[in-house]
Amino acid sequence: MRWVALTAVAPVAWGANYYVTHEFLPPDSPLYGAALRALPAGLVLLGLCRKRPRGAWWWRSAVLGLLNVSVFFVLVYAASQLLPTSIASTVMAVSPLAMMLIAWALLSERPGRAHLAGAAIGLGGVCLMLFTGAGGVSVPGVLASAAAMLVSAFGHILTKRWNDTRTDVLASTAWQLTAGGLFLLPVAAVVEGPPPALSPSALLAFGYVTLVATALAFAAWFTGLRHLPSGTVGLIGLLNPVTGVLLGTVVAGEVLTVRQLCGLALVLTGVVLGRPTRAGRRGPGRTPPHPVSDERPVQESVAGDPR
Repeated sequence: MRWVALTAVAPVAWGANYYVTHEFLPPDSPLYGAALRALPAGLVLLGLCRKRPRGAWWWRSAVLGLLNVSVFFVLVYAASQLLPTSIASTVMAVSPLAMMLIAWALLSERPGRAHLAGAAIGLGGVCLMLFTGAGGVSVPGVLASAAAMLVSAFGHILTKRWNDTRTDVLASTAWQLTAGGLFLLPVAAVVEGPPPALSPSALLAFGYVTLVATALAFAAWFTGLRHLPSGTVGLIGLLNPVTGVLLGTVVAGEVLTVRQLCGLALVLTGVVLGRPTRAGRRGPGRTPPHPVSDERPVQESVAGDPR
């Protein structure tokens, strides 16, 4: 259960990040916003782990940073601008099913019936909580949200495939965030011009976005991907829209309806169904249930690795 609790830090932080970004960050600078979110977080983690990528991890970090950070952050921003939050969150809630199918193809992690049932129940709960039935939905917005969901699902499974016990999770997370931020900076300079002026409240908001919703959240998420089945991690991700709805209720004074309460109960049921069984759990010294990275180990050592 400790890995489930640690992994849950990520979607909860990301759910709160919607509110912080919408209320306090500049709305017309998505590229700079993504770069200022990713690069400082990556540098902070690099300062903590003090490890450079070696061998294949130079290009792997670049690929994962492009998928998990650069492309994903920009697509999420575009979707949030073009769609109501409820619609964008509903599209993103398909992520558990996408992660299960991609993990089945890339990692041979065949989803169990409990995972599939949990995903279906959780998705139904998210739709019940967030779907408004509003007309005139932006097709480009739906495509951007769906693309963000697919990019993140593929990037996270690729992270799980490439990671092995010799690669420090904190280091690989730092490399991805730093690479993603470095990709975004020159593009932002060309497309958006000079960086936006930031008010004190925006600086504080970026502090939360950088340290909590990015550095801490991504480290927790990738740790969960290493220790838990992909289907379980995907289901835990459903806590993201749940957090957004609850935060809106508490902070913005929105009324939590009976429909939303029922949806919340369904989401939590889906998360419980998708958690690993006692037989499927493993301690720090046990062999992973799907040791793809052990079967195809990284030949290059990581700097600072004692082994």
